[in-house]
Amino acid sequence: MLIKLAVLFTLIALFAHSSPSASDTAQQPHARADRLGIAHISLSGEVTPSERYQQALQLGAGWNRWPIYWDRVSHSSGVWDWSAYDRQVHDDLRHGLQINAILLGVPPRYRAGDSISGLHAPIFSDGSDEPGAGKTINRDNPWALYVWNAVRRYRPGGLMPTAFRLPPDAGIRVWEVWNEPDFENFWRGGVNDYARMLKVSYIVIKSVDPSAQVMFGGLLFPTEQNFLAQVLNVLVQDPDHERFNWYMDLVGVHSYIDPWRSGWLTLFARQTMRAFGFERPIWVNESGISVWDDYPGPTWRSDTPHLADLQQQAWYFIQSTVHAWHAGADKVFYHQLYDDCGDQPAGTDFPPHNGDLCRDDGWCYGDAFGMFRNHADSICFSQHPAPGTARPVADAFRLMARVFSGEQFRPLDSPMWLDERFTMLAFERPQADERILVMWNRRTAPATIEIEPVGLGGRLISLQSNLAINPDDDGLYRVTLPPATPSAIRSGGPFGGLAIGGMPYILIERRSDDVIPVGVDPLPSETPAPTPTPAPTPTFSLGGSNAPQASILPLPEISPPRFEVNWVGEGDVDYFVIWAREAGGDWQSWQTTGETGAMFDGVPGQTYEFAAWMVDSAGNWSDNVRMQAQAMTTVEGG
Repeated sequence: MLIKLAVLFTLIALFAHSSPSASDTAQQPHARADRLGIAHISLSGEVTPSERYQQALQLGAGWNRWPIYWDRVSHSSGVWDWSAYDRQVHDDLRHGLQINAILLGVPPRYRAGDSISGLHAPIFSDGSDEPGAGKTINRDNPWALYVWNAVRRYRPGGLMPTAFRLPPDAGIRVWEVWNEPDFENFWRGGVNDYARMLKVSYIVIKSVDPSAQVMFGGLLFPTEQNFLAQVLNVLVQDPDHERFNWYMDLVGVHSYIDPWRSGWLTLFARQTMRAFGFERPIWVNESGISVWDDYPGPTWRSDTPHLADLQQQAWYFIQSTVHAWHAGADKVFYHQLYDDCGDQPAGTDFPPHNGDLCRDDGWCYGDAFGMFRNHADSICFSQHPAPGTARPVADAFRLMARVFSGEQFRPLDSPMWLDERFTMLAFERPQADERILVMWNRRTAPATIEIEPVGLGGRLISLQSNLAINPDDDGLYRVTLPPATPSAIRSGGPFGGLAIGGMPYILIERRSDDVIPVGVDPLPSETPAPTPTPAPTPTFSLGGSNAPQASILPLPEISPPRFEVNWVGEGDVDYFVIWAREAGGDWQSWQTTGETGAMFDGVPGQTYEFAAWMVDSAGNWSDNVRMQAQAMTTVEGG
C-alpha cells in the first residue's frame, strides 16, 4: 500500500466540487452505538430530567455507567432501601440504555481499617466458597450479601424488573467490581483484599445470574505499579482460579489527557493477561479531558499541562477512541454527559471570573469534562452564561456514533502511520465492504497526506465538513490535515510531541460501490432563553395500563425511495422518539420530535422497519422497551 507524505503550508483539497445534497443528510437517523457509552447519563437519588436521556439518544450512546453505592442502600443491618436505584435502573432501561453498574462503597459499620470486615469469611452459609443449588449467603460476609442483593434485584427477570413489568430480558448484565482499585482515592485495602473481593463478587454474581458479565474494576494505572498483574499473582495461587474463569469476564481501564494512552493501556492490559495465559475483552470505560477555556475551568490559565481547549477536547475524543479500538478495546466510554460536580464537593459554585476569586480556602475552578454545560439549577457550577448547551465534544461523540454504528468493524494493520508527524489508523467493515481511515496531524503546520485508494471514491468527514472525495490524476487521494494547536500537553507515546493532534479526518471508502453519505448535523452550541412556563414534574411510571401508547401507522408493502412515515400517540403527548432500522439490523433513533410524521429517504431494494416511543406531559414513557417493528416497507427498485 503506497502512502506518500508531503508537508504543505496551505490548505489544499481535491474534493468533488459538489457538497452533499439535502437528501444526502436530511432525516439521517441518530445512531445507537453498542461500542460507545457515556458515564453518568442518569442521576441517582432524584428524577433524571428527560432532557438528559434525549441528549444521550441524540448523541448515540448505547451504554450508561454509574455506581450502586452499598452505603446508600444499607443503612442498618438487614434493612435495604433500593428506591433511588430502582428509579434510575427503570429509567435507563426504558430509554434503551445498557448499564455498566459499579459495585462500590462501604457502610461505616462494615469498615475494617482500609478494607471490609468479613471479606475473607466463607461466601456461603455452609462454611464454603463452593456455589450450589439452594445455598444461602453467609451473613458474616457482608460484601457477599450486598452483591447478592444487588444482582438478585436488578438482573434480567430479577425482583425490580419483574415488579416494574419490564420484559424478561431487561436488567443489568454487566457488574464492575469497584472503581479504580489501583488508585488510593478509591481503594486502600491492598492487592490481596481486592483479589478476594473480586473472587467473592464473581462467585456470588454467577450463582444468581450465570449469564452476567463480571468486570475487573476500571484501572487508572496512576503509577508504574501494575495492579492487574499483582492481583493475578494472587489469583494464580488459588486452586479454583481456572475453574472460575480467573474470576473475571471483562477488564476495565481508564484513560485521560493523552489519546495515545487509550491504545497503550488496552495493549498493556492484554499483554498482562497473556503473561498469565489468558485474555479477556477490555473496555475503556472512562476517558476524557477537562477544558480550561470554558466555565467552570480556569479560563485565565491556558498553559495548564493537563487541560485542553474546547476544540482539543473534541479532537481528543475521536483520537482516543480510535486508538483504543485499533488496539482491540471492545467499548469506549466518555466521562461524562454534564459537568455535574466533577471531583469537587457538592455545592461548589461561583460566577465566571478571571482568577480574582481564587483563595487558599476554597475552590475557584472545577472540572469541565461534560459534553454539556450545567443548567442554572445545578447544585454545582450553575452560573455558565449559556447553561445547558453542548460543547464541541458532543458533536465528536455523535460523529463517531454515526460512522461506527451498524455493521461490525475491526482494525487493519495497514495502512497505518504513527510518528511525530501524523497518525493514521485503519479499520474495515466487512459486511459493507468498507475501509475507514482516521487521520490527524501532530504538528503545528498544515500538512498533506497522500493515500492509495481501494475504491472509486469516498467520503471525507470531519467535525466541519462532509464531502465526496475522488482520486486525482495520479490515482491518489490528497488530504490536507489541519495543524495541531500548540499545547503544554505532551504525549507519553514513543514519538513524544503534542498529545492531542489537529482536527481528525475520517475517510470512508466502499470497495465495490459508492459510499452512503453519513449525515451528522451539528448540535446547537447555544440555546434561546427558556420560556418562563412551569416545567411539568416527571412521574415515575410503573408501566402497565397507565403508560402512554405510541405506534407507527401502517405502511404500504412497496414504497418509493422517498416516502412519508406517520405515527400516533394516545394521551397528552410531550414528544416522540421514532426508531428505524434496515430489516434485521440495529435500531437507530431517527426522530425526537413533537410532530406526527416525517419524510424518510431509503435505498432501493432495502426493507425498513419502524417503531415509536412516546413521552407524555407528566414524563411517563411508553412501555414498549423491548424494540419490535410496528410497520415495515420495502423501497422499490434495486
